[in-house]
Amino acid sequence: MKRIFSFASLLAVLLLPGCASTQTGSLSDVIAPDAKVQLVQEGFIFTEGPLGMPDGGLYFTDLRTAQRIYRMDAHGKISVFREKTNVTNGLAYTPKGELIGAESAGKRIVRIAANGQYTELTSGAGAPLMAPNDLIADAQGGIYFTDPGPRPIPKGRKHHVYYLPAGAARAIIVDDTMTRPNGLMLTLDGRTLIVADTVEHDLYAWDVQPDGTLRNRRAFMRLRDIPEGKDSGGDGMAIDAEGRFYVTAVTGVQVFDRSGRYIGNIPVPKKPTNVAFAGPRKSVLYITAQEGLYRIPALTQGPPRQGK
Repeated sequence: MKRIFSFASLLAVLLLPGCASTQTGSLSDVIAPDAKVQLVQEGFIFTEGPLGMPDGGLYFTDLRTAQRIYRMDAHGKISVFREKTNVTNGLAYTPKGELIGAESAGKRIVRIAANGQYTELTSGAGAPLMAPNDLIADAQGGIYFTDPGPRPIPKGRKHHVYYLPAGAARAIIVDDTMTRPNGLMLTLDGRTLIVADTVEHDLYAWDVQPDGTLRNRRAFMRLRDIPEGKDSGGDGMAIDAEGRFYVTAVTGVQVFDRSGRYIGNIPVPKKPTNVAFAGPRKSVLYITAQEGLYRIPALTQGPPRQGK
């Protein structure tokens, strides 16, 4: 089933889902005023983990009882890539083009082969992981990943951001100060790591060190129009070829420039969970949002690297 939402027709109707709004700056370099939000397919349980493929296709995951990874080919046909995924959430590529995933129920980070078979890369840094959520690989093949854990968090446990050095089996804790770390992204030059928080309104940045550790924690972007005292819903994110950030939150997909300045918001019919560029020349922004997969054509392109 497909639905199309015109920005021009919806913009005046109290910013109904499917239109783009701006409060600071402009989205004109990102989304055309007459662009259309399209529901690609619905009927899933809880979509997550979109990842653009080199051929223009897309991987995405379906969580909770579904426990599946789906593959959409370059022509838009969606099929099941893997069943019984141990609730795999985020997906990413290594510099070698290997598919990796964060198994929330499996409590580990895995490498996923083309036939769907998996190999464990790490199960933690001594203490077992709680429920790893999202991940991204650096240029050396090291992997950053978040472990916000289940709700409520077990007594005495902290929420962590980890780094798994290339070739290692034991991850290291690189941050334990966030309330509930979730989506994360490396800048185009790989020198800065950005992490979203599903509770707090700020996204934090760190300077990446040669050994993968982090320094100079600072608030980098602040999600807009989140009521005081309410969770931001900060979740998965993407980056484009110009270094702009696309962050999912309770309001939709919020867009920031490379310096962290807010540009605008793209509302989505349902609360989005993650976002990724895919399609021809990585010029389509795909959005996972609970039971559905959405897309919107972009005036920009995804990053000049594999996946995110």
